[in-house]
Amino acid sequence: MLEIRNVYKSYDGKKDAIKDITLDIESGDIFAFIGHNGAGKTTLIKCIVGLLDYDKGSIKIDGIDVKENLLAAKKIFAYIPDNPNIYETMSGIQYLNFISDAFNLFETERKEKIGKYSEILDMTSKLGDKISSYSHGMKQKLVIIGALIHSPKLLVLDEPFVGLDPEASFKIKNIFKELTEEGTAIFFSTHVLETAEKICNKVAVIRHGEVIKCGEMSVIKKDESLEDVFMELLGEGDGKDI
Repeated sequence: MLEIRNVYKSYDGKKDAIKDITLDIESGDIFAFIGHNGAGKTTLIKCIVGLLDYDKGSIKIDGIDVKENLLAAKKIFAYIPDNPNIYETMSGIQYLNFISDAFNLFETERKEKIGKYSEILDMTSKLGDKISSYSHGMKQKLVIIGALIHSPKLLVLDEPFVGLDPEASFKIKNIFKELTEEGTAIFFSTHVLETAEKICNKVAVIRHGEVIKCGEMSVIKKDESLEDVFMELLGEGDGKDI
């Protein structure tokens, strides 16, 4: 579903922010992308979704090259950034209808999806309120609902659980599991290693712009916790990560 091949990105033309990254995220995967601050997680994610151009390599979503046909790729994936900057002068339902219009969703389809996910995430009674009145967690939930209403084949998320209370996090994990059972692929960065360990079947660790470990979660962590494996991998570097 998401094919990343030998991708490089430099901001200054001298030092690579990400270097020779190759990853495969298949339909039904919940794939964790972990690393220290500044390791290159957000850079890669922005390259995947077309917010940053990359210097070398290729990124394909369901066989569509994002450089050659980004618009076609955008029709089948959804992106949730770490900071939900959305139109605060709109109400919640106006925002969701705006997203639905962008994807040309029929009224019956949008009502079904908005109703389903708003109820699960306890947002139904808040959709008439201005987004400016929402807490960070409520904005995050609204963005997640907006990302799901067009039934994307791929979800790309940057720290999706930041700002969410434990109940909301639990519900979203269940939504993710349901989506992957239906064939959706999910790729997300996170610092919450316990969450990644519990819900992800695959993981990649990035350090200084390079993927240093990648594979099945059960194989990567063996009899250890993901946190222990992560710290061991950082310890194999130059020590600056810790």
